[in-house]
Amino acid sequence: MNEKRTRRWLALPFALSLITVPAAAADPGYPARPVRIIVNFASGGPSDIVARLVSAKLAGMWGKPVVVENVAGFAGNIGAERAAKATPDGYTLLLTGSSPIVINPGLYDRMPYDPVRDLAPVTQICTIPNLLVIHPGVPAKSVEELIRLAKAQPGQLTFASSGSGSATHLGGELFKARAGIDIRHVPYKGTGAIVPDLLGGRVTMTFAATATFLPLVREGRLRALAVASTQRAAAAPELPTIAEAGYPGFDTSSWQAVLVPAKTPPALVRRLHQDIVNVIAQPDLRARFSELGMEPVGNTPQELAAVIQSDLVKWARVIKDSGARPD
Repeated sequence: MNEKRTRRWLALPFALSLITVPAAAADPGYPARPVRIIVNFASGGPSDIVARLVSAKLAGMWGKPVVVENVAGFAGNIGAERAAKATPDGYTLLLTGSSPIVINPGLYDRMPYDPVRDLAPVTQICTIPNLLVIHPGVPAKSVEELIRLAKAQPGQLTFASSGSGSATHLGGELFKARAGIDIRHVPYKGTGAIVPDLLGGRVTMTFAATATFLPLVREGRLRALAVASTQRAAAAPELPTIAEAGYPGFDTSSWQAVLVPAKTPPALVRRLHQDIVNVIAQPDLRARFSELGMEPVGNTPQELAAVIQSDLVKWARVIKDSGARPD
């Protein structure tokens, strides 16, 4: 990892113009033409699903088309770069998962954009809690029992991830570090590839999105021990958090957020924030998020900036300590 570059990112004032510079009200005629939302992952994934839900609502609000454009590749970096270099006029938005903003800077020696300098936060759309899931044959009914088992059998238990350097990989590495255990990483090509081996007991555990694995837990085919977020998940309130097992602040949740090119006028950012938050507040959209295991947020640009700064520090440390590298 390029530590000098990471320190530079963390030292930069984050979107100060957004927070401190006064501006006139946004153009009341905005938007006067179609708005593009770049999704930096392939269709069908969480970012794409969220973008299409939000874009439909914004199109209805604005009376103008809101077009979702999938620009996948390089772990989300290609689409994020395209958005960062777009004209900062409010007609190109980026809807991204957290990895390209807070994980990739620590993983890649060369980044085609600076997520702090080149992008301005608008709002978090939602968070996606992860579950700590194990095969039912594993003799552990709680996080504490799993940790005791791992300490009794160092190097014998395994955790699956969707690929080296992925958020699921780093979640496992964070668990190893916080619990002081030796469990082996088994990378797969995507989350879907994990399922057969976890169901078959060929790997011990994984940290996985609630929406993906909760149905298998409900069917009794897998066992969920905890939620890897700071608060219990609305989709599974009966599950304790890992923090409740004695690891305060433990959180491997991912999130979806809207950002724009850094020089977008602050008044226009505020207008976008207000409109998107109004969309997130609509009951039917909140219900749909709940069905998908997503928890709506709608925070301020300043609050999203703070989340990004905190997550950059956390994941940079995990990457450095674990020696994680991308596939």
